[in-house]
Amino acid sequence: MSDIMILALGFLSQALYGARQVTQWILSEKARKVVSPTAFWVLSLVAAFLYFIYGWLRLDFAIMAGQFVGYYIYLWNLEKKQVFSKMAFPLRRLAETVIVLVPITAVTAVLTRHPETFQQLFARENIATWLLILGVTGQALFTLRFVYQIIYSSRKGESILPFGFWVLSAIGAILLIVYAILRHDPVIFVSQIGGMVTYVRNLYLWKGNKASS
Repeated sequence: MSDIMILALGFLSQALYGARQVTQWILSEKARKVVSPTAFWVLSLVAAFLYFIYGWLRLDFAIMAGQFVGYYIYLWNLEKKQVFSKMAFPLRRLAETVIVLVPITAVTAVLTRHPETFQQLFARENIATWLLILGVTGQALFTLRFVYQIIYSSRKGESILPFGFWVLSAIGAILLIVYAILRHDPVIFVSQIGGMVTYVRNLYLWKGNKASS
């Protein structure tokens, strides 16, 4: 695949991530509080799958690791919102099975048939160790924000995007902006710069709601 097509795939995934942020932002502004709309999680799921492929093509383990974990966290939130329970039973079971197994099957198939690809992910000539650690740390924070979100939501009994979620988002974005500059990755850079706007705004909304209550 050409570099242009790889970048196009990356920007497409980030456009979907951007769409989820804009959707969540608009609905939060209307409600005057931070909300967790279903569309946010649907767009996240599709974007994670495409971004994982982009990371694979870029031989970027930091991207792949974060998206693989995030994919299943998005699924959890969709389950929490009872998206699949609204479908007829046979269709629901088929949809759940396909969505859950596709990423695992794809990774297993590639690693089995092309084990050299996995080795290339950690090749020193591809990316310096310290830079890989920086990228993984940034992605880890983005993943942990959703782990925190699941724990918080489980305690509340509903899907919520809490204050700590946005704090971790902002810190992770800063690290990934630095990583993107050093890796010369315009996809990561553009997405994180744009994301910072919604992270800061949601922090402001949370602060405002807390002060008013």
